[in-house]
Amino acid sequence: MNTTYSFQIYKSASLLPLEWNSLATNNIFLTREYLEVLENSCPVNMTCHFIGLFEEEKLIGIVLTQFLFAEKLESFGERDKCLKTSVRNFALKNFASHVLFIGNNMLTGQNAFIFDKDVKESKAVKILHKAINQLKKDLKESGKKVHITSIKDFTAKEIEPLQAEFKNNYTFSTQPNMVFEINENWKLEQDYIDALSKKYRDQYKRARKKSEGIVKQQMSLSDIKQYEDVIYDLYFHVAKNAPFNTFFLARNHFSFFKEIMGENFLLYGYFLDEKLIGFNTLIKNGDVMDTYFLGYDESVQREKMLYLNMLYDMIAYSIKKGFKEIVFARTALEIKSSVGAKPVKMYGLITHSNALINHNISRFFNYLEPKTEWQERNPFK
Repeated sequence: MNTTYSFQIYKSASLLPLEWNSLATNNIFLTREYLEVLENSCPVNMTCHFIGLFEEEKLIGIVLTQFLFAEKLESFGERDKCLKTSVRNFALKNFASHVLFIGNNMLTGQNAFIFDKDVKESKAVKILHKAINQLKKDLKESGKKVHITSIKDFTAKEIEPLQAEFKNNYTFSTQPNMVFEINENWKLEQDYIDALSKKYRDQYKRARKKSEGIVKQQMSLSDIKQYEDVIYDLYFHVAKNAPFNTFFLARNHFSFFKEIMGENFLLYGYFLDEKLIGFNTLIKNGDVMDTYFLGYDESVQREKMLYLNMLYDMIAYSIKKGFKEIVFARTALEIKSSVGAKPVKMYGLITHSNALINHNISRFFNYLEPKTEWQERNPFK
């Protein structure tokens, strides 16, 4: 008997099958609720699609895709002003302005899809491939030709079944995911501090002393709405000064996130003389804590070592609440390393619609992805 496999592409989280969340039990970032947040408060240059994979009538896979179109993006990042940056920006605008991500470009890690544990993975990946090709056709018919297709972020083991199916794709590796493993014997922040070597205990004490006068506050939905413009300005300052950007969040993103996700989404404000000078966000994902976007006043951040203190606060909270690990994601690799996060190499697949460019995709990719030199630290005894 031949089994019928199929897929369905959804443009709205409200249209997802009722059983969708039964496959997303281990990843909050593929739940109907989170996808509703994405759909309703995503960056202005992003369109989300959700794909259901079926065996007969049974839902066997759930997939997130994000289509980014750079013509609505006012900046790709302004920190590095040099010839290579200019060349990269020209290449982005002319050959890579329409990018289809299978996965979540706003997060680090495998948040692209989940398959039913009983389904044969190679079969599910094959249906996924067909669904991606159909989505690209649909986008082209609506006047949006996809230049680049990228499937991200996977460990070396996770990428193997995809490499077997997507044979004409280039396998790339970007900046690592910084992951902080919480020792099962740690119950309090002091246990973490005691595990640090003298040099890094001194760093901790110095940062905490510098932060005197700053008041940290967990912000409710009404607080977030009250400070929405300030929060966005602090976020935008950090995002705009990053070396590379493909999107900027919608102004209502954090308040909508809090409204839908409740206690699974935490936003902490940092106040100095009753003025909001920084914030960070955390997302509870089972026994994993995911760090999310943050923002700060640059002048205060330097003087008060605000960013480093935020990292220590995230660690302290996660230990106290019994989480097993913290996903610190990419960027600021060295400072995250200095608090104990370890790099996990991540891989993705990429292909270009232009055959000539695709043949030289490895060289083209180097212009799109800035290289980062950094030194790994080991803060523990």
